[in-house]
Amino acid sequence: MLCFQHFKGNWVEIIAHAVFPGSDFSEFNLMAIRFGTSGWRAVIADDFTFENVRLVIEAICGYLKTKDSEEGQTLIVGHDSRFMGETFTNVAAEIAAAKGFKVLKCTEPTPTPTISHAIRVNNAAGGINFTASHNPPEYQGIKFSTADGAPALPEITKQIEHRIVNKMSGHDAAGGDIKDFDPRPGYLDDLKTKVRFEVIAAAKGRYAYDALWGTGRGYLDKILRDHGLEVETIHDWRDVTFGGRSPEPGEDHLVELKTAVTLQELTLGLATDGDGDRFGVIDSNGEFITPNNLIALLTDYLCETRGDPRGVARSVATSHQVDRVANARGIKLYETPVGFKFIGELINKDEIILGGEESAGLSIRGHYPEKDGIIACLLAAEAVAARGASLTEQLAELFKRDGKLESGRIGVKLTPEVATKLKEKLAQEPTEIGGRQIEIINRTDGVKFLFANNAWMLMRPSGTEPLVRIYAESEDKKDLEELIEQGRKYLLG
Repeated sequence: MLCFQHFKGNWVEIIAHAVFPGSDFSEFNLMAIRFGTSGWRAVIADDFTFENVRLVIEAICGYLKTKDSEEGQTLIVGHDSRFMGETFTNVAAEIAAAKGFKVLKCTEPTPTPTISHAIRVNNAAGGINFTASHNPPEYQGIKFSTADGAPALPEITKQIEHRIVNKMSGHDAAGGDIKDFDPRPGYLDDLKTKVRFEVIAAAKGRYAYDALWGTGRGYLDKILRDHGLEVETIHDWRDVTFGGRSPEPGEDHLVELKTAVTLQELTLGLATDGDGDRFGVIDSNGEFITPNNLIALLTDYLCETRGDPRGVARSVATSHQVDRVANARGIKLYETPVGFKFIGELINKDEIILGGEESAGLSIRGHYPEKDGIIACLLAAEAVAARGASLTEQLAELFKRDGKLESGRIGVKLTPEVATKLKEKLAQEPTEIGGRQIEIINRTDGVKFLFANNAWMLMRPSGTEPLVRIYAESEDKKDLEELIEQGRKYLLG
């Protein structure tokens, strides 16, 4: 049996050792630096130390130099509003400059999608953002984006990990420098080309925005105000503890936003997470609009208003409500592994009008191959303004046409014992679970069981938190609850 204390909280290693026993994991033993679904994340002063940060930055710079030996490459470096973000950014900028990079250092906490935009417009070799996204406040992290503005793909992060393990720092080079950089004006101007602000402004809606103490403040609220709209901003200051909770725009974290919307009878309540790449939306009636439903609704809305025949992409964990919209609108459906980098590839190939994940990630055609909570919120506002109906009313019409699916998920705490059980379950080919006959087994990411009557269940380890996720969907809410419980018993039994 694996010793949990040996891993000292490094849940990525727990998964790797349990799911792939007998493999050579000597590289894991150096330190807990492994890139997950969206970068490397770790607890500050535990694994996220200056020593480890230097190793990661040197490895990224070394990778970029081997990929393209051109002198004077530009590198965007920024941070979110977490503890010591500026200090880590300064360290990274100094290392990159010593390696010969021309560093554009963001002067304020910056959303991840804004850095993606900056990479593209400045023809940068890549971007480094110090953020742990929606993770609890004791975490820090590094997101590395490539020259297209997308999260680095696994084949790239594996090369970076290899350089870390072998301490391949690369040589210093002349020509590097550091310049302060404000990416906000360019990003906000770009949004104006993709969102119909004239439609939103004409409807004269009133909004509340919960920044959750993160980087979206001064972005989402500012651009709405710039178009003459009334916006009340909640949690509009920097708090590195995020109010003592994770800066995640889920329903349970948006109580203040819901109160503002209902008491003031506002059009919408909008929210973004710590680094601005995830969204949360409260409708005018105080109802939280799930990411699954908003992705389906916005797919339908963009098909209607943009007249674009391209497809739509969703992750394997995202609701099949999106599939029903695709079928109704006559467009192709793409299913990807979890991790927005895979949807980003389809955006880069110009094959989709929208791509989304149930974890509140979304981007659209012509935007960046990175999830953007800000544009997701703005498109929700546009849909309400253009259709003259609340999101709840629009969803009612969509469900009337396509039928309604109920989705849910739970997280099971990851321990060596649970990881071992997960390995066993991933390897099995069951014919039934809880008396339900399995029609199809999908191994795109984890293991997904498809049952009769449009029900399904997915099990996979989280790429951002020490959890095993169990996702499920059914046409009936009570049946969904039973399905999730059957999944939990199947995993732990």
